[in-house]
Amino acid sequence: MDTDVMFVVGTVLVAITLPSLLSAYTEGRVPRIPIIMLLAGGVLVAYALHEKPSGYSFAEIPSVFGRVFSKISA
Repeated sequence: MDTDVMFVVGTVLVAITLPSLLSAYTEGRVPRIPIIMLLAGGVLVAYALHEKPSGYSFAEIPSVFGRVFSKISA
């Protein structure tokens, strides 16, 4: 699998999980599914960073998202 795709999917998973975690904690519920999603997203991002020796710079992240979304839409 392409490391760019793994990085983007992991980042999106982490981003959409954060509101669910916050909501569960404020309502006193155990956030089982959000924790699983957070772990899955974190593993995807960590694996993508590990497999790409040069890593991702902050300036490069928008172009990575653009490449992945253009692959999906094509």
